[in-house]
Amino acid sequence: MINKLTKQEQCVLELVAKGLINKEIATELNISIATTKAHLESIYKKLNAHNRVQAVVKAITLEIIKV
Repeated sequence: MINKLTKQEQCVLELVAKGLINKEIATELNISIATTKAHLESIYKKLNAHNRVQAVVKAITLEIIKV
């Protein structure tokens, strides 16, 4: 079963879905790039995804995020 994403992870994933890069996500959420990367790694693990595209597709399919 997929672990629930935190609110911050969901925000990161929504920005990824909009096409933002890590630096832009970090700026938008007022967090460091390292924190952004850590959130992405956690998202990948929770969604069993290997990259940004897979994570976004799975999140949309599971209705975790809307585009």
